[in-house]
Amino acid sequence: MPNKEMTFWDHLDELRRLIFRCLGVVVILATGLFIWMPDLFDQVILGPCFGRFPIYTWFCSLSRFVTLPSSFCDPTFEIGIINIELTSQFLIHIQISLILAAVLMFPYILFELWRFISPALYDKEKKSIRFSFILGALLFYVGILVSYWLIFPITLRFLAGYQISGHVLNQLSLNSYMTTFISLNLIFGLVFEMPMLAMILSKLGLIGRSFFRKWRRHAIVTLVFLAALITPTGDPFTLALVSIPLYLLYELSAILVRNDI
Repeated sequence: MPNKEMTFWDHLDELRRLIFRCLGVVVILATGLFIWMPDLFDQVILGPCFGRFPIYTWFCSLSRFVTLPSSFCDPTFEIGIINIELTSQFLIHIQISLILAAVLMFPYILFELWRFISPALYDKEKKSIRFSFILGALLFYVGILVSYWLIFPITLRFLAGYQISGHVLNQLSLNSYMTTFISLNLIFGLVFEMPMLAMILSKLGLIGRSFFRKWRRHAIVTLVFLAALITPTGDPFTLALVSIPLYLLYELSAILVRNDI
């Protein structure tokens, strides 16, 4: 018996079940992470607050060959964080558990999304779009790791030590730290989705390699400007560390799309 064609309401009902499945998996994982969170918070989330963080020691070693701030070699470096709101610690405990669960379940969420849209695609389209989804999941994690190990620690050290006046004492609140930590890491995870988005737009016939060739010079300026906003330290070395991965993403996107539209 041939498969019955689904109506709009059937699709809507299937989408509802998809959302509930994803939410259920995230909530279950978040419950486990909530229990484990105190150790994870100290070792991972607050890791960039201490001088022993790997990127700091690596920069210290590199400073023998490249001019870098000497503060990277200070093993006693520590950023103290205070809490000024009664409910913040409890709410952040829940929030970070849910967000981390969603990040870890990102491939599953993409898989569910793939199951939802794949019946509407031709076999040739399924193969290419499937690869785009797999690449997107991988690059999402790469972007988060680049931000966590490189971008966020550099930004944190600069902003935590910056003073408009010596009479103003920096005291970093828990809410401020977590807002920057979550937003910066997720932004980089999404920025690294550029190749996946380019592939999908290419398959839809909206862009091709000529688009990337035409706008390459403009893209370089834009990406360097974006890197300067992300890393306000101002030194050329740090600017290059951020600009180069962003530009490589642009070139990877150009390679993955079709020659012509």
